[in-house]
Amino acid sequence: MTTLAGRTIAALRSEHDALAALVPGLPDERLTGPSGASAWTIADVLSHLGSGAEITLAGFRAATGDAEAPGPDFNQGVWDRWNALGPREQATGSLTANQALVTGLESVPEDRHEELRVRTFLPDPVPFASFTALRLSEVAHHTWDVRAGLDPAATLADGSAEVLAEHLSGGLAFLLGFIARPKEAPDHAVVEISGTAYRLVVDDAARLTTEPLPATATFTGSLESVLRLLYGRLAPEHTPAGTTVTGNITLDRLRAVFPGF
Repeated sequence: MTTLAGRTIAALRSEHDALAALVPGLPDERLTGPSGASAWTIADVLSHLGSGAEITLAGFRAATGDAEAPGPDFNQGVWDRWNALGPREQATGSLTANQALVTGLESVPEDRHEELRVRTFLPDPVPFASFTALRLSEVAHHTWDVRAGLDPAATLADGSAEVLAEHLSGGLAFLLGFIARPKEAPDHAVVEISGTAYRLVVDDAARLTTEPLPATATFTGSLESVLRLLYGRLAPEHTPAGTTVTGNITLDRLRAVFPGF
């Protein structure tokens, strides 16, 4: 697929296939061990991904006319049911739920990608590409949480990082408004991302852009590191060697601007 939605769905499929190859072989002590998300075990992360897949699929099926729109208590009921499962059930159930969602998204013909709108937590329905990107935004970073619990040097999948950067500099730009704490930056900063066309701008708000703005600082490192930075997942112990920020803002200060969730 060549549409932005199609490339996003392809990234979701790749993320799912990677988890499907990893998770079944994890022993129980790994599932109940720490993940890259400080307050969650690996099973907790997988449960979150599974319940999220179920909720996302329900909204998607309503948008395509295959089901009624979920009621006001639907989400809480899903969360309660997943929270009551044991770690192994959460792990296996997560893979089943995510497979169903990805298969559903893959079923949308490419000629419908531009016209389809889906209702989310936002006031108005969003384009299908943005809907798939909202899911990838969660999946890519929570999949990293799983892998980081097993390997501190884990990185985001390159394909996911590239697609998410495109979305965050476009239709998903509003997400940085939820994530960022721009008051943590001492000065206006325009951080060029080395080797890419992207700039990270921090002033009254924060945004990722491809506008060729004059840079006040330089981030030297991979694009996937930038994406993890934006989601609060570039702590020192998870920062690749050679990653630096020079100019009028430091890497530590950027970490404070993007504390994560």
